[in-house]
Amino acid sequence: MNAIEVERITKRYAEHLAVDEVSFVVPKGTVYGLLGPNGAGKTTSIRMILNILSPDSGSIRILGSAISTAVKDRIGYLPEERGLYPKMKLRELLVFMAEIKGLARRTAAQRVESWIERMGLTEWLDRKVEAMSKGMQQKVQFVATVIHQPEVLILDEPFSGLDPVNANLLKDIVLDLNRQGTTIVFSTHVMEQVERMCQSICLINRGHVVVEGRLTEIKQRYGTNSVALGFEGDGDFLRTLPAVAHADLHGNFAELRLRDGAAPRSILEAAMARVQVKRFEVIEPTLNSIFIDIVGPDAMRPGAAPSLEQAVAHA
Repeated sequence: MNAIEVERITKRYAEHLAVDEVSFVVPKGTVYGLLGPNGAGKTTSIRMILNILSPDSGSIRILGSAISTAVKDRIGYLPEERGLYPKMKLRELLVFMAEIKGLARRTAAQRVESWIERMGLTEWLDRKVEAMSKGMQQKVQFVATVIHQPEVLILDEPFSGLDPVNANLLKDIVLDLNRQGTTIVFSTHVMEQVERMCQSICLINRGHVVVEGRLTEIKQRYGTNSVALGFEGDGDFLRTLPAVAHADLHGNFAELRLRDGAAPRSILEAAMARVQVKRFEVIEPTLNSIFIDIVGPDAMRPGAAPSLEQAVAHA
């Protein structure tokens, strides 16, 4: 059984078409990325899945049925815009949130103790939420989302506001929950997070699905005509090479997407003539480069978003 099935959902606000016949399937037990630039329609789609908003048309099934109170209790949702009760003490807040999801008080209290220890917040148990930093509150919000052990966990920009150490902690916890059988759906525009965590993705731009499926298959679809280049010297010239379709430079490292038919060796020869090459490798494109290739400046113009067929053909 699929965890989530979304079929041709549409949502319009006056003259603005926020989501236009979006369809995707989240297999049960997977980590699934719902991706796209800001304003693409990701959060609106999530809110329709959770019945916070009603679609103008289309259908949604979660865990085999339409959304209901019983189904909602099997879901955990971490919204991008957080909501905690700042005047409550941490312990009483989390016990209260657990009880809302149907847990007995004793069970809730036991789980709170365990989760807070895991999150490194034990010394804050009897202090008010308003005294906590933004990052600490983010971890508290996450605990409130998972404390009832949901079968489906939907996370909207879950790493926002976290430092690298706590972002890594949260990532490990999410993957651990997935290993235990929880289906994870998370929405983000940070491609590196997706690449480390997701098996499947749906990329939305301007309310349309442009790419959907298993990440490995999407990368194969885009071919392996990319190279990674580590060097010493000024690498700006790499952007101007005739064989390069797109260059992503970070200091002394470059990822280059080559034009159709271009030979990787031509890049190596050009680089050796201008800089000291430390690394050269033919690679599959990163999700970040695929994302930029599809949702670049041209794709962001009104009416210019490619269809799924166009994206596949371009690949």
